[in-house]
Amino acid sequence: MSLDSSLRILALSLDIVWADPEANLRLLAKAMEAMPPHIDIVVLPELFSTGFVNDTGLLTDLPETNGGPTLTAVRELARRYNCAIAGSFLARTAHNIFNRAFFIEPSGDETYYDKRHLFSLSSESKTYARGGAFKPVIRFRGWNIAMIVCYDLRFPAWCRNRDNEYELLLVPANWPSAREYAWKHLLIARAIENQAYVVGANRGGRDDYGEYADMTEIFDPMGKPCSEKAVSLDGAVVATLHKSAIDEWRRRFPVAADADFFDIPLEI
Repeated sequence: MSLDSSLRILALSLDIVWADPEANLRLLAKAMEAMPPHIDIVVLPELFSTGFVNDTGLLTDLPETNGGPTLTAVRELARRYNCAIAGSFLARTAHNIFNRAFFIEPSGDETYYDKRHLFSLSSESKTYARGGAFKPVIRFRGWNIAMIVCYDLRFPAWCRNRDNEYELLLVPANWPSAREYAWKHLLIARAIENQAYVVGANRGGRDDYGEYADMTEIFDPMGKPCSEKAVSLDGAVVATLHKSAIDEWRRRFPVAADADFFDIPLEI
């Protein structure tokens, strides 16, 4: 982290190999070998190690605990490159399967968030368990960071930045090109209304649900694109985020003071 409280972000657009965690971990390791220097946070797509899986047989074996081989490998990469790694993976508990976001720090600190809004137009809402009514805010290298996952992006009340509690919102996703217009404009809207940087890390390639191409983007607190393509990493983008830019914009245009929280009845 530099003296002006900046963060260097790399958002990867991995061409996920369906239902093959070992192959996807090799893709991640190769990408991190080629990443630009001085990266603070690497953001991965949704379900980066498996893609979306709804096959009953595969769901017996593929989901892992937080202590499984997928996150064990992620922890080692975070330590090796001295950066945090965020994304989501197919997680299991004793009774449920979750689309679980993670934020793994090089220090060993870890934060998790289970996707709240499951995509009802697919089998996700029938196969995976819904996350609870809690969205953590992480403190990392002087920044406050929140995470949501893919479809959560469509729900502004869920993403609401209460009392400016976060400066950066991470959005791992598997968002198909057929809905690219919505993806881009929802990222922009979340950045503008929450006066925060927003990182949309979308997968690459294609699967049975659609094509995914060149949709990974980073927007500043005024909704303007602020990333550039990462050389030698197909579909990836990199950006340096400046805390001072957020502080100045919020000082000049303090909209958070007028926000509604929707957790108590509104006065008529």
